[in-house]
Amino acid sequence: MDKIIDTNEYYSDCTLCPRRCHADRTGGGTGFCKMTSELKAAKAYLHMWEEPCITGEHGSGTVFFSGCNMKCIFCQNSDLSLNGFGKVITSEELAGSFIRLQEKKASNINLVTGVCFIPHIINAVAIARERGLTIPVLYNSSGYESVDSLKMLCGSIDIYMPDMKYISPESASEYSSCGDYPETAKKAIAEMFTQTGPAVTGEDGLMKKGVIVRHMVLPGSVPESKKILRYLHDTYGNDIYISIMNQYTPMPSVKDHRVLSRKVSDDEYRRVLEFADKIGIEKGFTQSGEAAMESFVPKWDFEGI
Repeated sequence: MDKIIDTNEYYSDCTLCPRRCHADRTGGGTGFCKMTSELKAAKAYLHMWEEPCITGEHGSGTVFFSGCNMKCIFCQNSDLSLNGFGKVITSEELAGSFIRLQEKKASNINLVTGVCFIPHIINAVAIARERGLTIPVLYNSSGYESVDSLKMLCGSIDIYMPDMKYISPESASEYSSCGDYPETAKKAIAEMFTQTGPAVTGEDGLMKKGVIVRHMVLPGSVPESKKILRYLHDTYGNDIYISIMNQYTPMPSVKDHRVLSRKVSDDEYRRVLEFADKIGIEKGFTQSGEAAMESFVPKWDFEGI
């Protein structure tokens, strides 16, 4: 069995994420993420709406964690990220959720926004593998990650699925309160790729290891989207998958925002996809139909936790 680490060693002076707030999260204290040293999650279920190589026939075994180290003003999961909704569980209980998802024929274990609980995740993966977990473990991230913390995850994670939200510090600062996001995400994705190497897909069409970078097109941001796609393709070629998403949904928090109060137009999305094709992106995913709907936000009912 992999070594079980002392979680309090990391939570007592927390530098797990790029904010490095040095909070003592033990004894009920919280950091920028508003999370204590207690692991919190809200749902573990078979998610059918991820990219095809992740979803598969039976769904991705998706676990939603509480807390977040970003403050996106348009967040769809604000109950978790901003309000801290969730149920306190142990690493052992989290490992049990992984095993139950595997028994339901999940294609993978999909860890959504787990940055606040990296030590717990490392322990849960180790325990689950000792209990027979064999499907890939996927780290689903905002991209705002510390390279040092990602190195801790090496060996625990098979697939990384980060966002690359912005390439402009101004956008990152205004929309997510982290002006250092572009350079931080670039370094994080580089570390993820170093760990996994080029994407590998099995004969069943499911991804086994590698990196998928997601970029959600925002209204009024076609030039920035093009710069992001250019950077990713120039840097990684077709060794990674790039998922170009149109699912931006205006939430009540941005109903009066000068830009974010509307959906992405069909023309905006078309222009981004045409650019992706023009520069030669081959390993990519797109979204079709009405993806921008609040109804796609899961019900936080502690299913599977």
